[in-house]
Amino acid sequence: MEFINTIDWSFWGPLVSILVLICMSAFFSGSETSLTAVSRARMNMLEKEGDHRAVIVNRLIERKDRLIGALLLGNNLVNILASAIATAFFIDLVGETGVVYATLIMTIVVLVFAEVLPKTYALTNSDKMALFIAPIIRIVVVIFSPITNLISRIVNLTLRLLKVDAGGTNMADLAVQELRGAIELAHESESNEFIKESSEKRAMLRSILDLVDVDIEDVMTHRSNVVALDANDTMTNLVDRVLNSPYTRLPVWQDDPDNIIGVIHAKILLRELRSVSGNIDRLDIRLMLLEPWFVPETTTLFDQLQAFRERKEHFAIVVDEYGSFQGIVTLEDILEEIVGEIDDEQDLAATGIQMQADSSYFINGTVSIRDVNRELDWHLPDEDYTTIAGLIIHESKMIPEEGQSFIFYNYRFTIIKREKHQLTVIKVAPLPPPEDT
Repeated sequence: MEFINTIDWSFWGPLVSILVLICMSAFFSGSETSLTAVSRARMNMLEKEGDHRAVIVNRLIERKDRLIGALLLGNNLVNILASAIATAFFIDLVGETGVVYATLIMTIVVLVFAEVLPKTYALTNSDKMALFIAPIIRIVVVIFSPITNLISRIVNLTLRLLKVDAGGTNMADLAVQELRGAIELAHESESNEFIKESSEKRAMLRSILDLVDVDIEDVMTHRSNVVALDANDTMTNLVDRVLNSPYTRLPVWQDDPDNIIGVIHAKILLRELRSVSGNIDRLDIRLMLLEPWFVPETTTLFDQLQAFRERKEHFAIVVDEYGSFQGIVTLEDILEEIVGEIDDEQDLAATGIQMQADSSYFINGTVSIRDVNRELDWHLPDEDYTTIAGLIIHESKMIPEEGQSFIFYNYRFTIIKREKHQLTVIKVAPLPPPEDT
C-alpha cells in the first residue's frame, strides 16, 4: 500500500488509462474481424454438435448491422477517449506542442497495436477467436443496442433521402456465392498433378448449385431427336421399332405428333409378347401404354429432380405454354448435368465435340453450351440460347451459310455443315488474348 501511495498518479494514471483503452480498442477491432470472417458452415456444424458458443456466434452474425454497429461504437469510444487523454497528458507535459506529439504517437500506437495486430491475428484465427469472444460481445451488443438502433434508423433515413437502396443481401444468395467462391478457391489450390480431377469435381459442384437456375428445356431431348411411335402404325412395325431402339421408354402419339397418348415400356411389350406366345397380331399397343406425365419446359432441374423422386418415375413429356410437345426429359438427363455424360452400352461414344490438330474443335450444332463449357472449361454465355447453333443464330441475327465465320466472345465460329435450316457442324477456335501494348 505504501508503494502504491508513493506512485505519481498524475503522471502514470493517464498512461495506464491509455494502455487499458488501447487494449479495449484491440479487442473491439479483433472481434469485428473475427466475427465477419468466421466460417458460417463451421459454426452451423458446431451448433448442431451442441456447442453453445457457436449458437451465440450464429445469433450475432444473423444481425450483422446491429453487431457491427455495437463494435464500431465501442471501438470509436475507446479510441477517442484514449486520444483525448493522450492529448491532455502531453499538453501538461510539454505545452501546446503536446497536441502534435499526441497525434503522432497515438496514430502509430492505435494503427499497430489496436488495428493491424489484432486484425491480423483475428483473420488467421477467426473461428477460434469468434467462439472465445462471442459471450462477451453478446453483452456489449445488448448494452449498446439502444444507441445502435438509433444510429441504424438515422443511417437508413439518410440513405433513403439520398435514394440509395439500403436493402440487405439475401442470406441464401450470399451463402451460395460463398460456396461458389470456395469451389473456385479449392480448384485453384489443387496441385497440377490433380488438376483434371479437380476440374471434374469443380464442374460437379457448380452444376449442383445451378440446378435451381436451369430449366429442363436446356437439358431435354428436343422433339426432333425423340424416337416416338405412331399408334396407328402396324403392330409389327411398332414392335420392330421398340426392339431396335436403344431406349426402354418411348412416347406414343396418335393422329398428330403433338397428341401424345402414352408411353410404351419395352419390358411391358416383351411381357405382352410372351403372353400371346409371340403372336404380334393379337397385340394392341393402346392397351400397353403407361399414362404420360406432362411437365412445363420452364420447370427448374431442381424441382423436376424432386418430382422424379416423389413420383418414383424417370421419364416425362415436356410441353410449352400452349401444350405443344417439345421433347422429353429423364432422370438421367438431370444426373448428367451434375456428373457429366453417363454412357452405357447403348449410347454413342461421341460427345459431339472433336478436337482438331490446330487446337480448334468441331462441335455438333445441337450440343448444349453447358456441355461445351463443362467439357472444355470455357465460359460461353447461355442465358438466351441453349446450343452452339442457337448462340450463332442469336448473335448473328441470321441463319448462316456454310463457310461463313463469326467472332463472338473471343471465339471464332465457322459453319462447317448446314442441313436445310440447321447448323449441324461448327468449328470453334478460341482466339489468343490480345497483347498488352
